[in-house]
Amino acid sequence: MGNVASKREAFRRLHDGSCFLLPNPWDIGSTKRLEAAGFPALATSSAAAAWALGKQDYEITAEDALVHCALIAGATDLPVNADFENGFSNEPEEVAENVERVVRTGIAGLSIEDRARGNDLRDLDNAVACVRAAKFACGDALLVARCEAYLVGRNDLGFTIERLQAFAEAGADCLYAPGVTDPTDIARIVEAVAPLPVNVLLYGGLTARAAADAGARRISLGGALAWKAWTAFDAAAAEFATSLD
Repeated sequence: MGNVASKREAFRRLHDGSCFLLPNPWDIGSTKRLEAAGFPALATSSAAAAWALGKQDYEITAEDALVHCALIAGATDLPVNADFENGFSNEPEEVAENVERVVRTGIAGLSIEDRARGNDLRDLDNAVACVRAAKFACGDALLVARCEAYLVGRNDLGFTIERLQAFAEAGADCLYAPGVTDPTDIARIVEAVAPLPVNVLLYGGLTARAAADAGARRISLGGALAWKAWTAFDAAAAEFATSLD
């Protein structure tokens, strides 16, 4: 739905303005509900996509991700940012090929993270090469580079900032360090990569207002909406299962 070029242009303009909210649908129904709620853009979540397929996070394949991105982007007139994990390869050339494929699904932006497998991060040279390859391949789609340090237990702000700055130099349009929840630390990240925008994940008690006041340009939820929906589903199913007791 909608013209892809105009979606991408609108998405870039959002990053030039004030902080905006970027919720994460997981199917056509949730996409349309979020669009009707008035949000300016949407983002996929690899975790939410996995749960919708009966899988766990990081179990989806590149093909799964491509089908999911096409489904969400095709269901709305809003710009959609794709959670494209690590590009589904540690080889820059293959990351570029996969990015070219996801861009063709009609997404307006995509994120590439520096996680290799499990709790391992790519070494910095490889991570930078993959960001550079993704930037070359993404055309007019907006590229978000993610440092996963805090999500793998390496809560080192200096380490995280060093990687985000390297990704900025490699061509990223937006920076993202999910798991950073201290507004003071968020403000330090914002300052370190300025004037590029920073995405913040609402996580661990962090509020949207605190993130925005710290300088975040966009705020997302990751798999939180899907998790709440599935939690409510499980509770309702459990209640029904015992309704004849």
